Amino acid sequence: MTKHLMTPVHIGNHTLSHRVAMAPLTRSRAGQPGNVPTAMNVEYYRQRASAALIVTEATQISQQGQGYAWTPGIHSGEQVQGWRAISDAVHEGGGTIFLQLWHVGRVSHPVFQPDGALPVAPSALPVPGKTFILDESGNGVWGDVPVPQPLTTSGIRDIVEDYRRSARNAIRAGMDGVEIHAGNGYLLDQFINSNSNARTDAYGGSIENRSRLLLEVVDAVIAEIGASRVAVRLTPMGRFMGMGDDTPEATFGHIVRALSERRMAYLHLVEPAMVGTDKDDDTDPRWDAIIRQLRTEYRGVLMLAGGYDRDSAEQALADGRADIIAFGRPFIANPDLPARFRNGLPLNTPDTASFFGGGASGYIDYPSAT
Repeated sequence: MTKHLMTPVHIGNHTLSHRVAMAPLTRSRAGQPGNVPTAMNVEYYRQRASAALIVTEATQISQQGQGYAWTPGIHSGEQVQGWRAISDAVHEGGGTIFLQLWHVGRVSHPVFQPDGALPVAPSALPVPGKTFILDESGNGVWGDVPVPQPLTTSGIRDIVEDYRRSARNAIRAGMDGVEIHAGNGYLLDQFINSNSNARTDAYGGSIENRSRLLLEVVDAVIAEIGASRVAVRLTPMGRFMGMGDDTPEATFGHIVRALSERRMAYLHLVEPAMVGTDKDDDTDPRWDAIIRQLRTEYRGVLMLAGGYDRDSAEQALADGRADIIAFGRPFIANPDLPARFRNGLPLNTPDTASFFGGGASGYIDYPSAT
């Protein structure tokens, strides 16, 4: 059967009625104090319940894992209850929702860290980027990221347990599953990529060692909630926050083959059309060959994201490049995106100034087509 955006697909124990997924989108609107989802967040996700699958905004697994102001967590009882209201609303709207588990690693600032400590990372290497912090008046501003402290082996073990605990919390919060964020220059990606990992122990050096933490996390989460409820997001060839690898074909090939053996719900790959929130006009020419390689090496459901529109998404499905396409910015401005695609309706334009932080404006006030 030829795949189209509006044909069904199975992930884990779920049958999705179409293939237009909502990509994870950081919006920095969690309630304070405590980074707890609020009624406004419930409404945001309720409006978008017609997505085939919602992958929630990245959600920190611990206080140490936070790197941006006003992002939600899944490590406190209040946060679990806040997310429960969201999952209930999505399910009432007929939707399926996976919560994305996140540890930012070095992309953080002492203002977020317990006791004002330095952020943690594989190695004490500088970070070419900024993060969204609070100034002395409580306003969100972009601030420099300090050189992090390298993780100890006991610190690594603690983080694996944080992932395990957060996966359990996500299921307690009514989520259908979790997506482990292992891309975009955050902690697990920092271990994977050779230019951010200078370790000489069991977590550095060889491809097998640099992949070790991700696979330990995946195995811990699978042991906790079952493989059918687990997914992973990777960004092969990603350059956000200084990422880069000497041998991406071999590195990500090894990882994808290992993930394929674990029979997860799906694998989510991000094409390098975007670097952060900016369009990337200088993508590596090896990317197309790598995605085709990874497509053949992953035997399960593959989801792709990266600047797709309706036509390019249909083409990717027809070519066998992916099974599901995730859309980011289009879902910000079009809560009814699947219906617009189905009926050939024009799309609202997102307001980039309201992407991060703020209230209802640019968040829950975009009009539906009907």
